[in-house]
Amino acid sequence: MTTSTLPFALPQTLDAELDRVKDHWHRLLRGSAEMPFADDLSLEDLPGLKPQLALIEVFERPERFRFCYIGEEMTAVQPKALNGKFLDEVELPFPFEYIRAQSSATVESGKASFYEAPADREHDHPAYQRLMLPLWGDGHVSLLLVAFEGL
Repeated sequence: MTTSTLPFALPQTLDAELDRVKDHWHRLLRGSAEMPFADDLSLEDLPGLKPQLALIEVFERPERFRFCYIGEEMTAVQPKALNGKFLDEVELPFPFEYIRAQSSATVESGKASFYEAPADREHDHPAYQRLMLPLWGDGHVSLLLVAFEGL
């Protein structure tokens, strides 16, 4: 059950690893800021989780999103083939279903977002969860931290 009617709203509880990423994101907040600065993020500060993380750069006017890091646990998607690619330039394979929509919703709300995919037995894909967290830079949401659970 979600706590809001916002698209991609967070559930009341997260799995332990997603919660760990969200807690780290909260610890990066400075003063009264509502979201951390992108410059403060280091994936090395999330030991053991880096393989299941991704980073997406955000561009404004027009709004576009580009992969700048994809963890090696997403081997089914050939991370090296997607790094540096804009999300609207490539066919997005598992586990990136609805990631453009979630990215837009996260940027628009400026808040954490969540997506849960059921198992797809036809394509042999497991159920998974995806947490997306916005980071500020250059006067706008400039980076999205994405964490996966269940892959």
